[in-house]
Amino acid sequence: MAWLTLIADTDAAHAEALSDALLEHGALSVDLLDADADTPDEQAIFGEPGEPPPGVWQHNRVSALFDAGSDVENILKQAASAAGLSQLPKHSITTLDDQDWVRLTQSQFDPIPISDRLWIVPTWHTPSDPQAINIVLDPGLAFGTGSHPTTRLCLRWLDNHVQGGESVLDYGCGSGILAIAALKLGSASAVGVDVDAQAVLSSRDNAVANQVGNVQFFLPNDAPKGEYDLVVANILTNPLRMLAPLLASATRQGGQIVLSGILDSQAEDVMAIYGQWFDLNPPVFEDGWTCLSGSKR
Repeated sequence: MAWLTLIADTDAAHAEALSDALLEHGALSVDLLDADADTPDEQAIFGEPGEPPPGVWQHNRVSALFDAGSDVENILKQAASAAGLSQLPKHSITTLDDQDWVRLTQSQFDPIPISDRLWIVPTWHTPSDPQAINIVLDPGLAFGTGSHPTTRLCLRWLDNHVQGGESVLDYGCGSGILAIAALKLGSASAVGVDVDAQAVLSSRDNAVANQVGNVQFFLPNDAPKGEYDLVVANILTNPLRMLAPLLASATRQGGQIVLSGILDSQAEDVMAIYGQWFDLNPPVFEDGWTCLSGSKR
């Protein structure tokens, strides 16, 4: 089965109205994209939690999907009129052939080398090095598959610094990847915490898939209290600011903390906060993101 794809460019004032009108006139799905994406005029519109969004795209690209037999040109005319547009927007209509979407999606995710001995491997791949430490993990609903710089930074820290026998707290565990990696690298036990119930379930499933024991995952109110040898938190700067006293109290004296999800420009601010409790190492940067680490005084 084939489908028809409509791509239409419009301004910020009419983008949402045009999207709604296309859905009302038979579109199967509609996406809004930045028409200036991948150009110097590309605009970010999403802020961090707790901060107001920077705004809306000034140049919008509406992408709509229709059944093959749809009169897309006529639908666009009706939708444009309903959205208050005085003339048809610049647009194109193309045929989207049927594909094996599962296979196509899987082809976009290859094993990710973290180091010579540590890899992230989707379940449909054979490990490139069966003798390496291979974390089996599929892209899913929870954040943390090893593809983002913040996750890679934390994984490299764990690969270089886990000595064996540590108790670990992974706060904001997402997929559970950091807790699982720590255990595979030799840590004795791990606790993962996340505000998202789906992340907790995903982490539990991933721990089973990786055959790691002595690990538990909780929502924040259910998590056990205690001190840990190693605390890792790969979240965002604002939550890290607010959670600083909690994460500091969860780290035993002489224990280690690892923080990521921090933009380069925010590193000094976060270091100033955590410097109240920790002797911090020089920050490590990758692709605009920062990883901070240090020991509890």
